[in-house]
Amino acid sequence: MKKIKYYYNTSSLRYEKLETPLRVTLLKILGFLTTSMVTALIIVSIAFKYLDSPKEKLLRLQYERATENYTILDDRIKNLQQQMIELEKRDNDVYRVIFEANPIPDSARARAMEKQKEFLLVQSMDQRDLSASIASNLNNLIKRVAFQDKSFDEIETFIKNKEVLLASTPAIQPVSNKDLNRIASGFGYRIDPVYKTVKMHAGLDFAAPQGTPVYATANGVVKASGNSGNGYGNHILINHGYGYETLYGHLYKTKSRPGERVKRGEIIGYVGSTGKSTGPHLHYEVHKNNQHLDPVYFFYNDLTPEQFDRILKAAASGNQSMD
Repeated sequence: MKKIKYYYNTSSLRYEKLETPLRVTLLKILGFLTTSMVTALIIVSIAFKYLDSPKEKLLRLQYERATENYTILDDRIKNLQQQMIELEKRDNDVYRVIFEANPIPDSARARAMEKQKEFLLVQSMDQRDLSASIASNLNNLIKRVAFQDKSFDEIETFIKNKEVLLASTPAIQPVSNKDLNRIASGFGYRIDPVYKTVKMHAGLDFAAPQGTPVYATANGVVKASGNSGNGYGNHILINHGYGYETLYGHLYKTKSRPGERVKRGEIIGYVGSTGKSTGPHLHYEVHKNNQHLDPVYFFYNDLTPEQFDRILKAAASGNQSMD
């Protein structure tokens, strides 16, 4: 039940019922509403200032993840930069000091053309796509760096063993040939002395008296020695490693045995005319990975340029072979 209020009227000297005018009531309601709205705005302002909205929470989470990703990427980039510095140093040592060359990689030539394309591609990406792209590129770069590092390790090992390689590469003539007149037939298609047909002659024929010493042209291990009925007569096959082998055919006598280690310049046998031969001579072959090579290009260790030119011309003569 509504409570009725009275007040004492001094004019009429009696208590009268208190009635609030409509205007005052409306003003009170309006004041209450205004106060409520102001209070609500203050509360909402404080809430938005100190409390995140769902959208802000999502944006904050994305920002935190992006920050973590960029931190990881920055660390990886620093590691890659350090590796690249090391690779560049080793690259300079290999190409500039050892080989006295300064090769330009194809990637450097293509860099100018690809730069503009890359710039346009990055402009079209949002933040997440850009992060994913950077991560993908870094992964590819890491694989390339690892592969290049492995390649340089192989080159470094090769350089450390270059003395062994050089000693194992055929580099001298297999018989004494000071006058440069002992090459009777060269490498290539020649007339067979027995069948009188054109056949591939896979080596060089050195004409020399029977009993002339035959020398190993590089360090290696004797793979075969003797007469196996293959047309070479008494012959020696030496495995030098690194894919190189040399064969010495038609020997009068072999001095080395299978499994024996020989050094460049060591006597391994003597010139003869055994097997399919028309006269005393040495048939000499050079193999690389089971492929026959022209032996004339492996005499650089004991010839001057002028002497090599004379040997080259003699070996190129299209005469008849001796075996």
